[in-house]
Amino acid sequence: MTTVGELGESGVLKRVLEQLRPAEAASLGPGDDCAVLTSTGDLVVTSDTMIEGPDFRLAWHSGYELGWKLAATNLSDVASMGARATALTVSFACPSDTPVELLAEVSRGLDAACAELAPGCGVIGGDLSRAPMLFAAVTAMGDLEGRAPVTRSAARAGDVVAYAGDLGLAGLGLSLLFANCADANGEAQSAGLAELRSQHGAALSAQFAPSPPIHLGVAASEAGATAMMDVSDGLALDANRMARASNVTLELSSSEIIRSFGAQRGVKVPLEAILEGGEDHGLLACFPKDIELPTGFHPIGAVRERQDAPVQVDGKSYAPRGWDPYTEYTPGLTTSKERA
Repeated sequence: MTTVGELGESGVLKRVLEQLRPAEAASLGPGDDCAVLTSTGDLVVTSDTMIEGPDFRLAWHSGYELGWKLAATNLSDVASMGARATALTVSFACPSDTPVELLAEVSRGLDAACAELAPGCGVIGGDLSRAPMLFAAVTAMGDLEGRAPVTRSAARAGDVVAYAGDLGLAGLGLSLLFANCADANGEAQSAGLAELRSQHGAALSAQFAPSPPIHLGVAASEAGATAMMDVSDGLALDANRMARASNVTLELSSSEIIRSFGAQRGVKVPLEAILEGGEDHGLLACFPKDIELPTGFHPIGAVRERQDAPVQVDGKSYAPRGWDPYTEYTPGLTTSKERA
């Protein structure tokens, strides 16, 4: 087993880059101090980090799944602005005894997620460094192609609230992991993981390698979405952010939510998990009530003039609970505040 310390930076870079196909928007890719992108409209940029411990556990994640998740979580942010994802930069820091093959597997997962979720998007560069644990930072770029950005601050009273993607399934998967593959202190263990995957494959897949509907970001924009955002921290919490940004109240309907998301991929998902579970990375959007929703979006409520509570469920205020790295709150059955 060759480690990154044995191979060195140049050797590791070569091994990583071998796993990645070029981005179609890059007229100059990895190899120089900067890559060069071709754009037909305004550029959108977002970034995210994942750190071993609070954000993922190698006892649970495969390298491939980790790479997929790194791409998916950033591609969904680009999609939520109504942009087409064009390129990623990825920086890794890790201990010197990290197997090179682990980074190669992460790179293969990154490449596969781009190919499936956002064809034409690819990794155009990044950095390697040393750290006491595995650390990954991703910057994603997208092209608005002449469209106006869809922000979270323009929802209007009378709009329909809609959602596309999984909802609550990833949080349910995390709850199962802590209940079955962690010790009393919440430390991840690989024992029992294979059996849990066989019994609850859909929920664990949603947690380890989410597949948000990236293509629907552009579709929502072209259909006239007034507001949109990626739901990474839970529906209730992110709806609260949209409502506050737009100075409105989002009134959610439990019956509409359960009708569309109470059963996903053959899994029954409780309402609490749907409202408070995070990391599905689907798209929450508002549309004028007189337009047809793009295929894949499901109505879950309506936008009202601002009430006392930014978010209501069936007319009653709902506290904005969800994932927050600086609080002890944990959604659903999860027994740790940290993500998988």
